[in-house]
Parts: sequence; C-alpha cells; structure tokens
Amino acid sequence: MARPWLKVLAQVVPVPLGLLLSGALVWGATNADWSGTSSNSGNTWAAGSAGLANDSKVPMFRIDNMRPGDTGSNCIRIKSNANFPTALKLYSSSPNWPSNFQSFIDLKIEVGSGGTFGDCNGFTPHVTAFDGTLDTFVALHTDFRTGVGPWTLPGKPPNSLSFRFAWKFSPSAPNSSQSETVNEASFTWEARERK
Repeated sequence: MARPWLKVLAQVVPVPLGLLLSGALVWGATNADWSGTSSNSGNTWAAGSAGLANDSKVPMFRIDNMRPGDTGSNCIRIKSNANFPTALKLYSSSPNWPSNFQSFIDLKIEVGSGGTFGDCNGFTPHVTAFDGTLDTFVALHTDFRTGVGPWTLPGKPPNSLSFRFAWKFSPSAPNSSQSETVNEASFTWEARERK
C-alpha cells in the first residue's frame, strides 16, 4: 500500500532543493564575474658592501743591504667596491717593535691618483697623509680611530685612490744600525660607511 506522505514529500522536496542548487550556481558565477587579482613579484633585498681591494701581489718593500742615505718608493692603488659613500683611513696593524732602528727610516705617504703597484709613473699627489718615521707611524696609527685620513669615496664603483710610499734611510743612522732588520710592517686600509 502506497504511503501518501512519501508522495507529498516527493512533490515538495525538489522545489526547495532546485532553488538551493540554482542559487549556489548563480552565486558562484557572480563571484567569478567580480573577482580580480593584482601581483607584484620578484622582490629581493640585497645588502651593500664596503669591500676594499688593492693591486698588490707582493709586499711593497723588501729592502736588503741599505746604506745611510738610500731611498725608494712604491705606489699602491686602493679600490672600493662600495655602492654608498665611505670614509677611508690608513693605519698599521704591526705589533710594537722592540728596537729603535725604525726611527732611522723616514716615511712619507702621499694620496693621489694614477700610478699602480710597482710603477709610480703617472702618480699625481693630492695631499700628504704622513711625513715622519716608520716607528712613529706604527706607534700612533694603530686602528681606524687613530688612522690617517679620512678620504671620502663617493660610492658607485669603481672608486679608487692611489698612495705613494717613499722611504729614506737616514744619513745619521748610527754604526749600531748595521745588519739590523725591522719587524714586518703591515699597512691596513679600512673603509666605513660615511654617515
């Protein structure tokens, strides 16, 4: 025997169900019509560098058998790879020396342009950075704070400055200077961001 309520249910349920499904389809279509996106991709952040390099491959000086009055010089070019302004200074990272032999070696350091390592032809001095004795330079200029300079490098590489180191073994060097040798001297250039 047929159940009358099933018949009524079969007639009534399809109408709301159909309305519900058609509403969902209309909403989905409407949502697609009004959707939009905008992208900005490929973003990166890269830190700058205050890197320095020089054109030397060996020490500037390896002097043997000096006699009072002997002289010599060499140039070196310092190149900055920084893409922002930096302040460049020069100092010595040599340890303290036990003897005063270095006080008989005069040292003059000029800053300018032109010239390359081992060849000062074309060097044009702009300013004298130091004029004294080797032991004075090593004793007084030991880090960035006490270094000679600063010289401004404007950024946007390549930036470079040339330095000419001229030395003279003092004519007044005493007889006790014979066969003496200085400890190794290191010259350090340091660049820091200019604020």
